Amino acid sequence: MEGKTYSRRDNSRLGQMSRTERDLSNYSQDLESNPAKGLSVMIRKILPGCRVGSMPHVGVVGAGMAGLRCAEVLIKKGVKVTILEGRDRIGGRVHQNSQQGHILDMGPNWIHGTEKNPFIDLAKETGTVAFSIEERSSVFDELGHPMNEENSKAYSELLWGIISSAFKYSNDHSASISPEKSLKDFVTEQVKEEDLTEEERRLILQMADMWGAFVGDPIERQSLKYFWLEECIDGENLFVASTYKAILERVAKIPLAKADVHLSTKVTSIESISDPGRGPRVVVRTANDSLHEFDEVVLTPPLGWLKRNRSAFSPPLPHRISTAISNISYGRLEKVFITFRSAFWDGSVDSSRQANTPKYPFFTHFLHPTYASQNPHSWNIELVSLSAMPAPTAHPTLLFYIHGPCATHVTSMISGIPSHDPTYFSLLDGFFKPYYSRLPHFSPSEPACVPSGILATDWQNDELAGYGSYTNFQTSERVDVGDEEVQLDKDIEALRDGVPERGVWFAGEHTAPFVALGTVTGAWWSGEAVGRRVAAMYGLGGESLESRNGERGAAGVDMNASGTLDGEKVRDGGSLNGVAL
Repeated sequence: MEGKTYSRRDNSRLGQMSRTERDLSNYSQDLESNPAKGLSVMIRKILPGCRVGSMPHVGVVGAGMAGLRCAEVLIKKGVKVTILEGRDRIGGRVHQNSQQGHILDMGPNWIHGTEKNPFIDLAKETGTVAFSIEERSSVFDELGHPMNEENSKAYSELLWGIISSAFKYSNDHSASISPEKSLKDFVTEQVKEEDLTEEERRLILQMADMWGAFVGDPIERQSLKYFWLEECIDGENLFVASTYKAILERVAKIPLAKADVHLSTKVTSIESISDPGRGPRVVVRTANDSLHEFDEVVLTPPLGWLKRNRSAFSPPLPHRISTAISNISYGRLEKVFITFRSAFWDGSVDSSRQANTPKYPFFTHFLHPTYASQNPHSWNIELVSLSAMPAPTAHPTLLFYIHGPCATHVTSMISGIPSHDPTYFSLLDGFFKPYYSRLPHFSPSEPACVPSGILATDWQNDELAGYGSYTNFQTSERVDVGDEEVQLDKDIEALRDGVPERGVWFAGEHTAPFVALGTVTGAWWSGEAVGRRVAAMYGLGGESLESRNGERGAAGVDMNASGTLDGEKVRDGGSLNGVAL
């Protein structure tokens, strides 16, 4: 998710836990008390050839956040680890690029939720600057006119109240909600009940389309039945101003130093071989036709990769796993960074803005822009001003979030065109100029208002990203009586379990605790969980990992219920690396 955290406290009832809270509690307790939980794992432990107490050789496929975290946990238990990574770099979707001297996060930009989130501690440890965004935002209507700030704020508060009600409704009534019903259906019904004019209802429904930027697909495809799976960790969402670069380097430090790492090594097949004398073996074949044999293999490629590579497994994956991979959806979120010589939108182009004048808001929303001829279906456009970040991280760049069919349209426009090609620049500038040209102080004759660089992500055409961005939960067709109904929560749990009887495990944001699905935190937790489960199966200990200056357990960082973090408070008015929260 990108942008805003839904807090479970908003709708929790005294003494009751939401489904995501129960899941996270059980997830953490299992790792603390019984990391080798599961029937398949127990069978492995009693079968002849299971070498409890021996030191396994574990293959980790993928050097993203889940793979690196899993490798680190195993290495600290003394396990021999080999990492096979298809790219010529580490990080996976956590990746930075540069433009005009500015480092940009091409993947995640956020730390989702501040309570018991290990990335709060990692940010402090690495000096990573993360900050809480202001509530103020700017909204342009379908004709390109700026909306009255008071009205847009009131409409936004009403909408988020409805979204909050949708979470509660989904949590309480999931079993009876039709799989065909979308979040848009729910919002439309609720808006009809409000005392509003038709024009106000239309504006609020247009604002509701912004939800797509959170999940990577239109709100019409967001399942209401499984909307509760979109809940986030409690607390605020922090924007990572100085990028994830230092955090990635910290997470990769031990794996790069102590694992056998093979970059530019694409995996093409995974074969599980039953050996009664020594337990299962897993043979991994790569694109250069090399073979690697392991006792266990942890697969961390994205869900989209698994969808396209189920035939790579021999024997075929069990029905419960194959069905889960098919059922869970994969989103389409892309980003476009447009850099200027100076942030003209923060003040006049002659730099006469007074020092105490507020900067332009962090968020801008362009609703159903009928005035943009390059936007054939008037898709909503979301904009973030990176000049609103705290010094010294701020720079004159506008970050556009696009999702679903809009993202597909934009990436198709530039498909196959190198980013240094003038055509690439021209196509993207033509698409986004109708939006940045409506910002304050824009003048087409001023050099400061002409982009100096444009760079777009292209995850939808990236094989190793699974041709998409991250997990989401979409509507599905109603099934006939007697047919197997889609149960997305059970599908996620099945992927978490993996196929340990064959030595095959899965990790990634698609196998995370429900509260962290689709996030970097979720990828981290999932990698940690599998690492600990594999280690525990070999009798290498499932005890709590060291806290502080070492490992952080799945329950998170050293933060209690009151929000204390290493003797400090992280709350409204608190700080992280000197930046106001």
